[in-house]
Amino acid sequence: MDRSPWKVLLVDDEQQFVSTLAERLELRGIAARVAYNGDQALEAVEIDTPNIIVLDVIMPGMKGLEVLRHVKAKHPEVQVILLTGQGATRDGIEGMRLGAFDYMIKPLDIEALVEKMEEAYNVALQARNME
Repeated sequence: MDRSPWKVLLVDDEQQFVSTLAERLELRGIAARVAYNGDQALEAVEIDTPNIIVLDVIMPGMKGLEVLRHVKAKHPEVQVILLTGQGATRDGIEGMRLGAFDYMIKPLDIEALVEKMEEAYNVALQARNME
């Protein structure tokens, strides 16, 4: 699958984690922008709306679920994959109720994430074509 048209935003306050994740995705042909908090994420969404957001639930300041609410209110076509730490499955389930595409538990399996992103991209394309 050609992944070059994917518009991906990674959001996590753990800068080393998100930088490494962006590099690992780039090795798989996926270019991703990064944001380190909720405010940066919302600004990035308004500048260039992504197809997929990989969003950490637990961040200082604006939490991931609040970012999800804002994104889905203005851009329901954007597919959001939540990242939760162990023991935070309840947040993932709440995120699904709020419209997240899915949630994954850290530590991440990069191949499982790419597979999930591919599914999310296909859903985003269908949503865009229905507009």
